[in-house]
Amino acid sequence: MPKRGKHPEKALTALKIRSLKEPGRYADGNGLYLVVDPSGAKRWMLRTVVQGRRRDIGLGGTSLVSLAEAREKALSYRKRAREGGDPLADKRRQAEAKAPMFREAAQKVFDEHLPSWKNSKHALQWMNTLRQYAFPAIGDMPVNEIDSPHVLRVLSPIWLSKPETARRVRQRIGTVLSWAKAAGYRTGDNPVEGVAKGLPKQRDRNEHHAAMPFAKVPAFVARLQGAADQGEITRLALEFLILTATRTGEVLGAKWREIDESGQVWTIPADRMKAGRAHRVPLSSRCLEILGRSQLLGAGSEYLFPGRTFIGPMSNMAFNMMLRRMDVPFTVHGFRSSFRDWAAECTNYSRELCEMALAHIVGNKVEAAYRRGDLFEKRRSLMEDWNEYCLHGADHANFSYRSSPAAS
Repeated sequence: MPKRGKHPEKALTALKIRSLKEPGRYADGNGLYLVVDPSGAKRWMLRTVVQGRRRDIGLGGTSLVSLAEAREKALSYRKRAREGGDPLADKRRQAEAKAPMFREAAQKVFDEHLPSWKNSKHALQWMNTLRQYAFPAIGDMPVNEIDSPHVLRVLSPIWLSKPETARRVRQRIGTVLSWAKAAGYRTGDNPVEGVAKGLPKQRDRNEHHAAMPFAKVPAFVARLQGAADQGEITRLALEFLILTATRTGEVLGAKWREIDESGQVWTIPADRMKAGRAHRVPLSSRCLEILGRSQLLGAGSEYLFPGRTFIGPMSNMAFNMMLRRMDVPFTVHGFRSSFRDWAAECTNYSRELCEMALAHIVGNKVEAAYRRGDLFEKRRSLMEDWNEYCLHGADHANFSYRSSPAAS
C-alpha cells in the first residue's frame, strides 16, 4: 500500500491566496478548496457528502467571501450534512425566499441585455410589451411563484387578436424566467414551455409586407415625382428609397458624411444596418439628382432628408402617411420585394447578387469567411438597370438595360 499523505488542515493563508495564479484547485482542508479559474477568477468550493452522495457546493468568490468566512460556511454546511440535512436545498430555499418580483427581474434582464442590443427601438419595445401585457397580471409576483396558469392569464387575451405580439411576450417572459432559474431564484422547468398546450391554435397569417407589383412601380414613381400636393422632401426621400432598395430606417437616418458623390457611393455604417455590417449602395445619376435637390431644401442639416426643424431626421411615419394620402394600398418596405421580384423575373442577375443588393447575408458561415468582397461593381450594374426600369419601364419601347444581364 502506498503511503498516504496527511490531509491538509488550514493550509491556505491570505498571502498564499493572493499569490496563486495558475488555474487549478487548492485544498485548505476538511473539503474546502480554492478554485482558480483560467480567467484568473478565484472562488470557494466545499466538497462533502450529502445524504450518501458526494456534492460540490459553491461558497462564493474570494472578492466577497474571506478565507475565515469560507471556513465558517464550510463548517456549517458539513455539520448540516452530517445531521442528514441537505445544505444545497437549504441554499436554494434561502435564494427563493429572496426572489425578486417579476417586474424587478425583467428590469434586471433588460439592463443586462441593453449593451448588446444594436437597435434602441427594439430594446424599448422589449420592455414596453412586458410593461403593457405582463406586468398587470404577474408584475408583482415573485419569480419563483409564477407557473403556467399565470403565463396563460397574460397570453390568453391577446393570443388570437394580436398573435405576433403574443408570441413576443411569451418569448420575453420565458427569457426573464430562464434568468431567474440561472440566478438561483427558481427550480424546475420554465412554465412558458408548456403553456402552448392551453392556448388555441393561431390562424395562419401572411406575415409579408404588402408589396406593389413591380410592373406598377414605374407608373408610381412617375406619379410620385408629379405629386405637387405632397411634401417635396418626403417625395424625394421615398423615391430615393425605391431606387436604392433600402430600408426606411436606413434612408431616414442617412447623413451627408455617408455620401461619396465623386465615387457615387452611399456607405451605411454597421450600427445602422440590420445585419450589423457596413453596406455600400451604388448611387445612380437620378439618386445624385435627388441628393442635389435635397441639399438645397435641407438648410444645412446633417441629414439627407431632415424633418421639419432640420435638426433631426424625418419622422418614420412620413412615408406611410404619404402613401395613405395617395391611396396606395402597399407598404414602404414592400418596395424591396418589388425590386427582388423584378430582378428574378426580368433579369439574369444571380440570386446571390440580388440578395447582396438588399444587404441580406448569403451563404453559410464557411462561405462567408472566404468571401470578403461585396460584388460592388456588379451590383452597380444591377442598380442602374433597376433605376432605368423605375424611371422608364412604363414605356418599354424606350427601356433597355445598361448592362447585359449575362454579365452578372
